[in-house]
Amino acid sequence: MNHPVKEPMKNIAKSQVLLLKEQISWQEGQVVSKTLAQNDAVSVTLFSFDQGEEISTHESGGDAFVTCLDGVGLITIDGQEYELHEGESIVMPARHPHAVMGKERFKMLLVVIF
Repeated sequence: MNHPVKEPMKNIAKSQVLLLKEQISWQEGQVVSKTLAQNDAVSVTLFSFDQGEEISTHESGGDAFVTCLDGVGLITIDGQEYELHEGESIVMPARHPHAVMGKERFKMLLVVIF
């Protein structure tokens, strides 16, 4: 019986140097996401936020590691605001309320470890 090979990474070129911020585009008035990997242990997703767009307060079952790829984002964790600029990272701890907003147009890499 043949089992299909499960591709752990998708939606991204392999064996190729690339800039992550060029792998997702902004769309006016929207939050755009592009899943790169997802399983029971980890989720890797690119996001772009138009200015003022947000993912409202929620909680995650895993630690969420965010890296700003472009622009300026506003991360809120337990009611405390943090401004994130290109190259900066923050961890949103599991089971703590958090939200993400594009203070300016904003692109980020989100890695959630479950």
